[in-house]
Amino acid sequence: MSTQMNQTKSQASDVTTTRTTPHRGAAELVSEHGRTTIADTVVAKIAGMAAREVSGVYALGAGMSRALGAVRERLTGGAGTASTQGVEVEVGERQAAADLDVIVEYGVSIPDLAAGVRRNVIDAVENMCGLEVTEVNISVDDLHLPGEEAAEPQEARVR
Repeated sequence: MSTQMNQTKSQASDVTTTRTTPHRGAAELVSEHGRTTIADTVVAKIAGMAAREVSGVYALGAGMSRALGAVRERLTGGAGTASTQGVEVEVGERQAAADLDVIVEYGVSIPDLAAGVRRNVIDAVENMCGLEVTEVNISVDDLHLPGEEAAEPQEARVR
């Protein structure tokens, strides 16, 4: 955990209190005035958007999850499923972890891309949610080749 612990000893008594200094960008999610909870879907959407912002990321989601996401999008009219496709998160009171399934553009350095995605996701989640990101696991599931979408048949819009 990347918080700094400061211990002070009260002179009036032998009580030791611990004060935690939050991680950079961290908001006080639990205070004497109440608790702020952030839903897993919110963190997943932030992580997904941050990953998609990195140049060289073609899409998120493995083949099967992308196919199911396309069907779900057609049935529901695209009600937010595309933004969390290929993203799984675990969110606690003060920490979050993310697993991303990424499809990479051909010719991009995968280690450099993974480092950029990891950095962007960590920055976005920590700054927007105030949660410490403990890990971002990236699974490169496919490689997008130039001209690949032309090979996929398009469904007719009108019959």
